[in-house]
Amino acid sequence: MKTAQYKWSQGDGWRPRLPDGEVGRQSVVFVFGARSLMQAGDLMGELRDHFKGAAMLGCSTSGEIFGDMVVDDSVIATTVAFDHTRLRSASARIGEAKASYDVGKELAQLLDDASLRHVFVLSDGLNVNGSDLARGLADGVLDGVSITGGLSGDGTDFAETWVIADDAAGPQRVAAVGLYGEDLRIGYASMGGWEPFGPLRTITRTEGNILYELDERSALDLYKSYLGSHADQLPSSALLFPILVTEAKGGQGVVRTVLSVDEQNKSMTFAGDIPQGGTAQLMKTNVDDLVDGATAAAKASLSGLGDRRPDLAILVSCVGRKLVMKQRTEEEIEAIRNVFGTDTRISGFYSYGELSPFRRGGECRLHNQTMTITTFAED
Repeated sequence: MKTAQYKWSQGDGWRPRLPDGEVGRQSVVFVFGARSLMQAGDLMGELRDHFKGAAMLGCSTSGEIFGDMVVDDSVIATTVAFDHTRLRSASARIGEAKASYDVGKELAQLLDDASLRHVFVLSDGLNVNGSDLARGLADGVLDGVSITGGLSGDGTDFAETWVIADDAAGPQRVAAVGLYGEDLRIGYASMGGWEPFGPLRTITRTEGNILYELDERSALDLYKSYLGSHADQLPSSALLFPILVTEAKGGQGVVRTVLSVDEQNKSMTFAGDIPQGGTAQLMKTNVDDLVDGATAAAKASLSGLGDRRPDLAILVSCVGRKLVMKQRTEEEIEAIRNVFGTDTRISGFYSYGELSPFRRGGECRLHNQTMTITTFAED
């Protein structure tokens, strides 16, 4: 596996300069960047011209990860040329969030065959039910195929997110690349660093990913009472105050953050399902706990690589973590570098949601407020 990385910024253009010539058929370009730059189109066109023959998969972000740095208002292109692994890409328009399961399953079925090892997927970050999308993806592939990825971002604006899929680009899209063959080694992990606090409340009225009532009271009014002065900045301020939700039958809870609020209906829309009859509890964190979570994710993601260090690591971290860490955001990237060593190529982005199983061999789930890492190596 051969990797290279390029960064575009307003002041410097592409650094290093983009190479000319064809690339191998089993190559993919992962592209992460600011929505405004992707909408302009010129940079995406340049990448397609310079990497003819490669699959292209990318999305808009709430910050880009370039090696050990976290940057904004840039485009990061990471090229991966596999030695033995085959790949195939697919994309679909998602339209409405209620179609998320069907779109996920359809997309996965386009990629599925007996030699499929892993699917890396990127989705619109706003017009989606990430829980349904993850279920659809899992139901569309054979047992044993792992799935990871994330939901695209839009800074803290929550206006529109874009997904790049080969020659197509725009909002309301889902795209994926399937990786095939026995020579590929894949690791993955998703860890948070948040802890619950305050009263445990029962989820008394919800529809899919729309929450109306907690303890038979308006969920939005109750949530605002905790936010205090931060309530005026909803939905972006909700990234500082996620909730832990657990199904009525118990099990491992998942962290959820708000995508939008409806003042008229007194409801909050989340990126994934909120289970009626389950419980909800507010969460808090600090920088050190988030860094510890990133370190734990890096160590866990080495499982599946045997005695290998990853050639490539793609990091999908929640924008809420970035807002908490502020000028210390790069500390979680540095912690991951300390685990992987200097030879691993690191890329990624800050997201509106992360996709990964809880543990190796588990089914893909939507997460919020986690550091989710996918590691790649070839025999």
